[in-house]
Amino acid sequence: MAKYERRFSGDFYSALSALHDGILNGSASATYEDGSDCTAGDVRCAVRVYERYSLAGGNRVSLNLTLAGNGQDLFLSAITSGGSQAVFLKLNTIGEESFLADVSRIAERL
Repeated sequence: MAKYERRFSGDFYSALSALHDGILNGSASATYEDGSDCTAGDVRCAVRVYERYSLAGGNRVSLNLTLAGNGQDLFLSAITSGGSQAVFLKLNTIGEESFLADVSRIAERL
């Protein structure tokens, strides 16, 4: 499992759209699995789950993306999982790290 977190300023819906589009356009095998949205007063939260095939691992890797916002103050948490091939140890997590690196590149442009 790998994790990336970042606080930044911006428009919640523009950031969510840029992340969503960037993830799906970043890999031919990337798919949007499901999501959930919640609003409480001025606070917004969006949870998204994506998957893509990892050629290095020979399996699918998942990405859980959570974007929370209060006005222009945004917080992003992205966590990948599923890239390991071993039963008891985490081996070959290259696919997870690569998926997360793609998300961090998108987020750093926001």
